[in-house]
Amino acid sequence: MNKYQKRSNIILAIFLLVSSIFIIQLFRIQLVNDKYKFSAKNNAFRYDILNPVRGLIYDRDSNLIVSNSPSYNLLVIPRETKEMDTLKLCQMIGMTQNKFREKIYEANNYSKYKESVFQKQISIEDASELQEKLFQFPGFFLQTINTRKYATKVGAHLLGYLGEVNSKKVALDEYYNNGDLIGVKGIEGGYEDRLRGEKGMGITLVDVHNRGQGKFNEGKFDTLPKTGKTLISTIDIKLQEYGEQLMQNKIGAIVAIEPSSGEILTLISAPTYNPNILSGRNRSKEYKNLIENKNKPLFNRALTGQYPPGSTFKLINGLISLEEKVISPMTIFSCDDGYEYEKDKKVGCHPHRQNLSLKSAIAISCNSYFCKTFAEIFKKYDNTHQAYEVWRNHLQSFGIGDWMNNDFLTGAKGKLPKQDYYNNTYGKKYWNSSTIISTAIGQGELLLTPIQMANITCIIANRGYYYTPHIISGIENEEKIDSSFTIKKYSTISKKNFEIVIEGMEQVIASPKGTANNIFNKNITVCGKTGTAENPHGEDHSIFIAFAPKDNPKIAIAVYIENGGWGSKWAAPISSLMIERYLNKPTNQKLEDFILNGNLVSNK
Repeated sequence: MNKYQKRSNIILAIFLLVSSIFIIQLFRIQLVNDKYKFSAKNNAFRYDILNPVRGLIYDRDSNLIVSNSPSYNLLVIPRETKEMDTLKLCQMIGMTQNKFREKIYEANNYSKYKESVFQKQISIEDASELQEKLFQFPGFFLQTINTRKYATKVGAHLLGYLGEVNSKKVALDEYYNNGDLIGVKGIEGGYEDRLRGEKGMGITLVDVHNRGQGKFNEGKFDTLPKTGKTLISTIDIKLQEYGEQLMQNKIGAIVAIEPSSGEILTLISAPTYNPNILSGRNRSKEYKNLIENKNKPLFNRALTGQYPPGSTFKLINGLISLEEKVISPMTIFSCDDGYEYEKDKKVGCHPHRQNLSLKSAIAISCNSYFCKTFAEIFKKYDNTHQAYEVWRNHLQSFGIGDWMNNDFLTGAKGKLPKQDYYNNTYGKKYWNSSTIISTAIGQGELLLTPIQMANITCIIANRGYYYTPHIISGIENEEKIDSSFTIKKYSTISKKNFEIVIEGMEQVIASPKGTANNIFNKNITVCGKTGTAENPHGEDHSIFIAFAPKDNPKIAIAVYIENGGWGSKWAAPISSLMIERYLNKPTNQKLEDFILNGNLVSNK
């Protein structure tokens, strides 16, 4: 055999080997492997995503506040559409023909082979009629979904809402498809991963008209969806309802917290809206209306509104002064209608008796007393920068300038300037306590959110510590909530220094000369502090923080009313009524009527 014959035999052997491999693989695919049989019939299958039922939400007293209502989406697969009576379909789903063409274009642009949402949230009644005639519209089919149903008209900002998932989220998270709904803000957004559940998949045999012919292989390959987890919130929905009623025709916020746990009892931002309007087919239209509302009902003032704390901040400066030992509970300062910090420069004060102790200064809210304590802190240290850093560290221990890592997706840190801010503004060597003296009484650059103010009130009520404010106390099949919500966080102030400040807060209400004596209730010992924050754009803001009872406090609250004037006029009465309602004490009917009839937005 010559060398050419040998080469020919080798090539023939290689050819036979490769052919044998192909024949064996083809035999396996066509006759042996069910997986490929399965794939071969893909053009006769429809893969239906089975959306899970979203988890329920209860309040702290086991009242169901968020549930589900069944609805349907109409989906389309562009490559499967054929000539049809589009006018008839449009009439059945309430769509114009121009809109129909626009939606078909969008679906084709997304994918000719994948389903996409064509019409959202069709009612059960309309879906039932459409199902009977769906064979007339090849390429279209219905998908069962669940929309949210809110048992109450309140709590929009704390509950959040469902919105359509954006393309960025779809690309980053394989769970979502175009047209899916996702939790936005509040509990819905913060606990989306627990509430959403797990999707299932149903495989349906269909005929050439896309009509279902039953389950493939008797449902052997189907997967059932898993219902989302039930959540127990910390909210007292009855108190929430009452608070929102009191806040009608007002702009501002209320945050109430249980000091012993950090559980949020109410979180109110006004103006607000009925959460049900953002559930259903008209959601986009209603959302647009809310966006365009000049009073910004979508803006969560309780979490992201940043305001000067006004005279409520005097409590903190008093505590820091005690801790730094620059004053004692019996230290006396005089007030000559204010505090003159430089020649011809003065922080004014309202008329009152002279020579005040710390407790009396808190009760009547003397500006001069707390400007002097602020100056004494700076005098203690060698230089301004060292003093400011000590003062700022104390404030940070109260959660000021910190979002506090609660379980909401949104929130603001407020504003607690670093030294660099003042160095850049005035020059490193050219500022001191007098330069920023307005900070001593809660003005100037300092800004806090209402939830931070409520948390500060918890710290005072607890005599030095707090738990991170949170909105969920229990999750189905989970033994514990996030451990960060159950750890005590301590301020830098010693426990003993809180007592004299708390006595002063008691006198704010109990003393005939106290700034909130108008809310005195002999049935409850309330400790509070008024605040009036200057507003260059109009009427000053009305502020009040309080806790009750004095011993073993059950509720701590912060109320902020924009353009409400003195803290005693609007914020203090609202706070008092909320405390009375929560502690089941007799309500001051005259005060309640005044608040309910008050209108601070009619001229806006």
